[in-house]
Amino acid sequence: MESTGATGFGAFAALHPLDGERYLAASTDGVGTKLILARTRDRLRDCGADLAAHCINDVLTCGAEPLMLLDYVAANEIRLDEVAELVDGAAAVCRDAGVALVGGETAELPGIYAEGELDFAGTAVGVVARADLVDGSTVEVGDVVIGFASAGIHANGFTLVRRVLEDEDYDGPDLLAPTRLYLAQARGLRGRAKAFAHVTGGGILGNLARVLPAGRTAELEWDAWERPPVFHWLARHVEEDELRRVFNLGIGWCAVVAVAAPGETVIGRIR
Repeated sequence: MESTGATGFGAFAALHPLDGERYLAASTDGVGTKLILARTRDRLRDCGADLAAHCINDVLTCGAEPLMLLDYVAANEIRLDEVAELVDGAAAVCRDAGVALVGGETAELPGIYAEGELDFAGTAVGVVARADLVDGSTVEVGDVVIGFASAGIHANGFTLVRRVLEDEDYDGPDLLAPTRLYLAQARGLRGRAKAFAHVTGGGILGNLARVLPAGRTAELEWDAWERPPVFHWLARHVEEDELRRVFNLGIGWCAVVAVAAPGETVIGRIR
């Protein structure tokens, strides 16, 4: 990858110089095995929303303004009604974000996907001025971590979720609720935030670690917020350490700031 001129890997969004004043920011992700469960419960539209919000949230972490989204649908057999549900869900989030859904690719691959299964992935692209870049480099000991609530599990950890469902059913709305879009929160914190973290696979600590400078760690207050009911259900079957490694546990977005404002939920501090 470095041989192509790319540098700096591991962040939520990749940056590429657009000109002397701006970077393009881009991120690619997919919905994962949530699609398997969503298909059986007629919730594919929510997975479309998951994809758009997830990719846009990743681009937002560097301070970028999201511009466009491309999607990719692959399946054993393309069923137009399923594709329409996915694209409709993604388009709804794009409209809310002012992001153009500019197209993508649809592929029918019976030799790769099992009968009845499909996959949905996408790429979001945004732009950020060099002066507005949020990269975590100024994070200091004593800074605070503020958290913003998730809608539930979002789109990570569903291989484990499906395993737990074999032992005990759960149909609460927070099980398949689509990923929350954090555009308003990111915009509201521009100029204050030293780092943003989108809490996806790897949990809160794992994703904060991606944006903190070397030698800095986050120490969380795990009882500083209320967990949605779905995580209490999971806790009956999964150890706490694994819950923290896999799930967002009710916090879908974090920002590191010098001082919290009144009403903001402080969930930890930088050490």
